[in-house]
Amino acid sequence: MNGWLAIAGLGPGDDRLVTPEVTAIIAQATDIVGYIPYVARIAPRAGLTLHPSDNRVELDRAAHALTLAAQGRRVVVASSGDPGVFAMASALFEALEAGPAHWRDLDIRVLPGITAMLAASARAGAPLGHDFCAINLSDNLKPWSLIEKRLRLAVEADFAMAFYNPRSKARPDGFARALDLLRSLCGDDRPILFARAVSTPQELLQIVPLGAARADMADMRTVVILGSSRTRLIARSRGPILYTPRSALDGPA
Repeated sequence: MNGWLAIAGLGPGDDRLVTPEVTAIIAQATDIVGYIPYVARIAPRAGLTLHPSDNRVELDRAAHALTLAAQGRRVVVASSGDPGVFAMASALFEALEAGPAHWRDLDIRVLPGITAMLAASARAGAPLGHDFCAINLSDNLKPWSLIEKRLRLAVEADFAMAFYNPRSKARPDGFARALDLLRSLCGDDRPILFARAVSTPQELLQIVPLGAARADMADMRTVVILGSSRTRLIARSRGPILYTPRSALDGPA
């Protein structure tokens, strides 16, 4: 039996936001490999083996998936959002590059999904409607000095910015430092969106001026989007709309 491996994005949380392509590949799988909460989203069935594992073991998880596929299994590596955005696709290809040569002959596919960043933007309006960047605020795999450099350059380029992994129990202070730096560069008036658990029953959206943002408004289930100098807030009775205009022909606002 010829095995294959698919790295699949499960979207931000609501099963209705899982793509038909991902649903179809899961139905064909013999094995699901992934972080515990992501594997828990897959319904058990006859002929399917679930392989949940803890956080911070991405390379071990990737090697396990590749080993199963090499044994002829049909393996899906479950990832949240899109697997290529701060998720499992890069980890799997790191393991592939460092692993045995025969792994490179495997049928490997990456199946895209809706990211938390895009789901949050859609809920709020269109804050990523013009040029933007995404920055992972975790310093587990890069130094804090590099994060600060990227924040400064993103502000200089006047990007809207989406922040992943803003604050965790192990990193309670980094996001506060990032907010202080951003306030010093942008001032207090720029709108910032805190979007927690988007598309789930625990969803919470908050839009505040940067000067009113607090570190404890975010956790690891929160995506934070800071507008550019042009990002606008439309007040209305049905809830505000946050958006960034398409044009910047006359430079920064």
